Amino acid sequence: MNKTKSTPKISTLEAVIVLLVVLGIMSLGVIGFGLSPQVPVLLAMGVVTAWAMLRGFPWSAVNAGIKEGIDQGIIPIFIFILIGAMISTWIAAGTIPTLMVIGFKLINIQWFLPSVFIVCTLVGAAVGSAFTVTSTVGIAFFGMGVTMNLNPALVAGAIISGGIFGDKLSPLSETNNLASAVVDTDLFAHIKHLLWTTLPAGLISLGLFAVLGHDNANVSLAKINETVAVLNGNFSISALSLLPIILVFVCAGFKMPAIPTMLLNIFVSAGLILFEQPKITMTKLTAIINTGFVSKTGNASVDTLLSRGGIVSMMSMVALIVVTLSLGGLLMKFGLIGQIMTPIAKHLTSDGKLITAGILTCIGVNVFVGEQFLSIILPGRAFRKAFNEGGLADQSLGRVLEDGGTVINYLVPWGVGGVFLTTTLGVPTVQYLPFVFFSLLCPIISIISGFTGIGLAHVGQTKKAKAKLTQATEIN
Repeated sequence: MNKTKSTPKISTLEAVIVLLVVLGIMSLGVIGFGLSPQVPVLLAMGVVTAWAMLRGFPWSAVNAGIKEGIDQGIIPIFIFILIGAMISTWIAAGTIPTLMVIGFKLINIQWFLPSVFIVCTLVGAAVGSAFTVTSTVGIAFFGMGVTMNLNPALVAGAIISGGIFGDKLSPLSETNNLASAVVDTDLFAHIKHLLWTTLPAGLISLGLFAVLGHDNANVSLAKINETVAVLNGNFSISALSLLPIILVFVCAGFKMPAIPTMLLNIFVSAGLILFEQPKITMTKLTAIINTGFVSKTGNASVDTLLSRGGIVSMMSMVALIVVTLSLGGLLMKFGLIGQIMTPIAKHLTSDGKLITAGILTCIGVNVFVGEQFLSIILPGRAFRKAFNEGGLADQSLGRVLEDGGTVINYLVPWGVGGVFLTTTLGVPTVQYLPFVFFSLLCPIISIISGFTGIGLAHVGQTKKAKAKLTQATEIN
């Protein structure tokens, strides 16, 4: 008779030790030594694999953990590849240069940062994606900010904060839809409840950018005029060049998914390039999409800013996503994260403690796994019962998942969001992190809400609200 080998039991202390070793390797490599995150994450993955084999886990479990982890990122990986192609075609078609020229003419340079924050918020709310905001209008604003001699990290902070804020206001946001689905609540009720933390965080961020931008604006009008002249002389600056960005809003209006929206945008942008530059060959156009656009204006600043994009530019990020998700898959497969999360959820006795533990767990998943969706799914599953037994409504847990999970991923150097933003804007995560005020404020305000009860939904309150809505519907 064959006997199946039982799964090794892991103690909470052992799980804590392994996770601290993983965190130490990644943080020391990326933050301490300034290394690209791929190697430290790969080393951490090797350490976890070695530990698992020593503890008696079969190699089949290692394989399964890696496969299950990577499976979570297939769609995001493909989206990021498309974004690389979209960036290069938008530059070649004159879309991003046109946005820069219009921006220099319309935006008050003394209030540049708050203007950037507001515009990125509006675009983010319309398209429901902070990634799309950053990789399109964000690149244009970043180029403008650098031309104005503003701190690149500060400009990146305004772009990212606005994009995330808008994302949290949008019913098209993938994370909003995911969080509301995980806690089984209405999407619009979820977004409405988010306002208790996102609105104060957004307003405070706006004020901070207004102060910092006004105090630090050291603008050279001659440099701005020179940049505008270079853009006009080397790119197609016209209303027609804005067609790709208009198309993004149209697709958002029809609630078209991200992948077909980007594919359509790339084809339209490529058509614009061929129309505006009849002499360009298909070989050259293919090179732009594949390896990126190379600016040759003769102006070093403009060439540095606008030589970017292409599928190849995303390959380093794709490699990091693969190894990061593989590491996360192993940590989940061996029960290391669950071993810590489950006991925590069972021993929380107050609203404030529940909210704080939920926030910290979401942040922890972001740090150890580096994947935005898992920072919502795993804590959502672990804490739902504890929240319900504590009398907190599902919307309260949904907000915690967003305030500690969604918005924090962009601040993790080896996280999917952090790597994407660094790749797109060229500013290391640890440099822009202090200026992404919105992401830093959301968890703090959420914890304050937990201890004060302000804006915190309880089970009885949601039942009464549903009853009133039902009565109003019957009357009508």
